[in-house]
Amino acid sequence: MRTSRSASLLRLSERGLYCEAGDFYVDPWLPVPRAVITHAHGDHAHWGCDSYLGAREGERVLRTRLGAEARIRTADFGEPVDLDGVRLTLHPAGHILGSAQLRIEHRGEVWVVSGDYKTDPDPTCTAFEPIRCQTFVTESTFGLPIYRWPPQGVALDEIRGWWRANADAGRASVLFAYALGKAQRILAGLRDDDIGPIYTHGAIERLNRDYRNAGIALAPTTYASALPRSHTFAGGLILAPPSATGSTWLRRFGAISTGFASGWMRIRGTRRRRSLDRGFVLSDHVDWPSLLGAIDATGAERVWVTHGFREPVVRWLQAKGIDAEAIASRWEGEGELELSAESLVAGEEIVA
Repeated sequence: MRTSRSASLLRLSERGLYCEAGDFYVDPWLPVPRAVITHAHGDHAHWGCDSYLGAREGERVLRTRLGAEARIRTADFGEPVDLDGVRLTLHPAGHILGSAQLRIEHRGEVWVVSGDYKTDPDPTCTAFEPIRCQTFVTESTFGLPIYRWPPQGVALDEIRGWWRANADAGRASVLFAYALGKAQRILAGLRDDDIGPIYTHGAIERLNRDYRNAGIALAPTTYASALPRSHTFAGGLILAPPSATGSTWLRRFGAISTGFASGWMRIRGTRRRRSLDRGFVLSDHVDWPSLLGAIDATGAERVWVTHGFREPVVRWLQAKGIDAEAIASRWEGEGELELSAESLVAGEEIVA
């Protein structure tokens, strides 16, 4: 049985996780003097902090999200940074471009904050690296046993088949995907396809530039709103953020079929509630087996479980003799939680 020996190098405050010894906050949800950022998604990188520290790999997207005036310091993966005597290193999290785990060491204690992460291969970011520690602070966005991902190639083949069928029927294919990370992962996976042209929403296109400037190969895209209203989009693939669902922006594309790429598509009811034609299971977070495997690889004596389905993970770890507890946060993971654990137990249909 693993038993906890770690002192509280981090504590939860009203502004986020705080390291008193180093006087910095991890992914604070309110403005603070010094923020250390795991990645550039909006629930982790908030505006208004006096200074930020993040991974050099993600500097472009972090700058796009925080603005030109933000004071951003970056470090390479594995490069030591001293913050008032606390040794901090950033290590790949495999979530999106520049996503990092934070290894925090002080007076012999080692904590790791995962941020959001995945262990599956992804050509758009550096692969996840397991880090040994005494206390591991982990996400649990998909912390239920029903969440198990098929290989990425399965989802991409399904997207290609849907796109081809729509093109043959004279329709445009509108695929909703998160603007930072998911959209670029899809574009990297489709870069050698010639089914038809690919168009993008502005929220995605500006981040595509950051990825390309960072050396990430993506399929060619055209900013949809730069084209005249008379342009014919039939046969094309349009990538848009979920916020565009049901918007007047979609009217320009004529006859469309809609799809959504997300881990939430593992449950058929999610697709029905969103009135989508297709759902594709593709997530930038760990599934249940990968979550448990990643936790085990740290060798941690204590585990804090933050956003997502926290309680099932905590119960599973405690049953294995690990000191685990759920920690409240304002981090959201992959969008809003679409389902409660109770609704899943009650028999929501799972995609085979």
